[in-house]
Amino acid sequence: MITCFIRYEIDPFNVPAFEQYARTWNAAIPRCGAELIGYFAPHEGSATTAYGVYSIADLAAYEAYRARLKDDPLGHENYAFARAERFIRREDRLFLRKVPA
Repeated sequence: MITCFIRYEIDPFNVPAFEQYARTWNAAIPRCGAELIGYFAPHEGSATTAYGVYSIADLAAYEAYRARLKDDPLGHENYAFARAERFIRREDRLFLRKVPA
């Protein structure tokens, strides 16, 4: 199992749009095959940093998941929403594995 950490740099004046974006992924991501851990919006400290975190079996499963997400009507709509509203300034993905105890 690997976990994808998405670090977003967002517009600090448009956090509500990011929160709407995150709520939409709450439905689409699990439906497309990943285990959603959650989305995290700014609260204290940085007003421009947000995160999305989910787990998936491996990188091959990730590629299949991304294809399903791109073709998913809700996913497609959410990508279009983010492009139109332009509240995401930067998005970086990092894949990590949990170290066994």
